Amino acid sequence: MTGDTVFIVDDDEAIRDALIWLLQSRGLEARGFPSAESFLKAWCPDLSGCLLLDIRMGGMSGLDLFDRLRDAGSTLPVIFLTGHGDVPMAVSALKKGALDFVEKPFNDNELVDRIVEALAWAARRRQQEAGSAGIAARLSSLTARERQVMDLVLAGKMNKVIADDLGITMRTVEVHRAHVFEKMGVKTAVELAQLLPGVKGDR
Repeated sequence: MTGDTVFIVDDDEAIRDALIWLLQSRGLEARGFPSAESFLKAWCPDLSGCLLLDIRMGGMSGLDLFDRLRDAGSTLPVIFLTGHGDVPMAVSALKKGALDFVEKPFNDNELVDRIVEALAWAARRRQQEAGSAGIAARLSSLTARERQVMDLVLAGKMNKVIADDLGITMRTVEVHRAHVFEKMGVKTAVELAQLLPGVKGDR
């Protein structure tokens, strides 16, 4: 299971088949599961896409599956399918981090629109996580001295002040500063501050 897929978990075979057909007709990958338990067995952290999840099912409920996935660290956005009486439960799930809920009977176009929005949200989240991981990797490449110099640069201190604070020469500060900028992929202190918001003053 690679790429963005809409995972449909519903114990009603007719609804599952109809949803798969609807999504595939709109150019979206879709895969159905007859129970929460069957999806849980197939789930792994690398899955990407979104989860369309019925609240009421035989066996494990959609809410129980949602809680299990959340506890396991799943980042799949979840849209619940609900009957009218299930709305309060769906609202409660939203407060726990579900992305949205859709009442049955649903409008096909509105449902597809929400799913497309969920897939876009998931893609943005992946990009942000990849960016954060890249920044963390760059930070870890700094030596202890380069990190000290970087923190003082972020604090707005000039090279001479940094040299005095660290008991090193200005030339050494300039070398460390150049290494920091090179490793972090920036050209100025302003770019460094934009790349690392919140670092200033943390140390």
